[in-house]
Amino acid sequence: MTTLLDAYSETSGQGVIDHLRQLAAPLRGMKILHVNSTRVGGGVAEILGKLVPLMQELSIDASWEVITGNDDFYQCTKAMHNALQGSRARIPRHLLDNYEQVNRDNGEQLREKLEAADFVFIHDPQPAPLLTYCPARRGKWIWRCHIDASHPYRPVWKYLKPFIADYDASIFSLPRFAKTLPHPQYIIPPSIDPLSEKNMDLTKEEVWGVYGDFDLDPERPLLLQVSRFDRFKDPLGVIQAYQLVKKFVPGQQLVLAGGTATDDPEGEVVLQEVRDAAAGDPDIHILLLPPDAHKTINALQRAADIVLQKSIKEGFGLTVTEAMWKGKPVIGGDTGGIQLQVINFNTGFRVNTPEGAALRIRYLLHQPAKMREMGNKAREFVRDNFLLTRHLREYLTLILSLHYGSEDRIELN
Repeated sequence: MTTLLDAYSETSGQGVIDHLRQLAAPLRGMKILHVNSTRVGGGVAEILGKLVPLMQELSIDASWEVITGNDDFYQCTKAMHNALQGSRARIPRHLLDNYEQVNRDNGEQLREKLEAADFVFIHDPQPAPLLTYCPARRGKWIWRCHIDASHPYRPVWKYLKPFIADYDASIFSLPRFAKTLPHPQYIIPPSIDPLSEKNMDLTKEEVWGVYGDFDLDPERPLLLQVSRFDRFKDPLGVIQAYQLVKKFVPGQQLVLAGGTATDDPEGEVVLQEVRDAAAGDPDIHILLLPPDAHKTINALQRAADIVLQKSIKEGFGLTVTEAMWKGKPVIGGDTGGIQLQVINFNTGFRVNTPEGAALRIRYLLHQPAKMREMGNKAREFVRDNFLLTRHLREYLTLILSLHYGSEDRIELN
């Protein structure tokens, strides 16, 4: 019978799957628990939705829990997210008190599972204090930071650091994101699932369907950015770049497609700002998509001529990898994890301003052969570096490292 893991052998190679089974053999039956703050919306939820079932197929007792909070909690954690990315976000004491109380309440609800687990992965700042409220924990705890924390706002990092310092290890996406902490730190970039609805191959009819669905013209160039409506994704900068291009190369269409995450209270405000900036231009299409619109996003990325991700700050940016996997050149912000994915002048371009983005868009529109060449290089770069099987391999390696500690020899039979 074909297993889920076997299905990945076509894209990753059978040797990669065999290696995963070898790494997982000493971990069979271990309880591994992931905790974050939302089950839908954002890259963390997308990754966990695939990573956990693959761990289960390797005979690991893996599970995923989501903490819950009130409006004040999400307002606080959004400010923390912004502060870790460098914004001077001053968080009132009453919001911090509520943040700790929400984690205390979730700790009580999840304590039995948390304290029984062999390994606990806590994702991002939202559930970071849970360790404090599990005094009888017996397993190893790992804090996984998906955020560009290279230059955090110091008062907020000073507040969070004591919660994180007692973890057994932490994971960051890039070396420069790592912080000074009294435990081992691991560098594990995120990944995409090549077999998911968002990344699987589509028929020509499925791709062409988005033109009719969203009143797009298949005869004119299509520019696309897919992301949450978040200021750090700079959707207003994308609109400015499009407007600059339009002055010199008429006929472009721009699609800004995304949704909101349940733990992001700013999404509706930013969405309204984007709508105001696009008002009066029938060629700017703003699509508020539901969390399960994976095939629609897939089709839009395949229909696009150029994909943008003009982030000002970015922990990684899964939409960049998704577009590259579909053979598209990406024009991305010269920041964070995008620098790891977009190899300048090779798999796409990195830019810092709307003017820079407009210049690169114009170049690619006039160089269709270069566009295809960059897209082909981008797909192979993703195959080698950013597929889910690589991500799982590095998680398993980390777990083995922490499990065996200072032992001189690890048998992987």
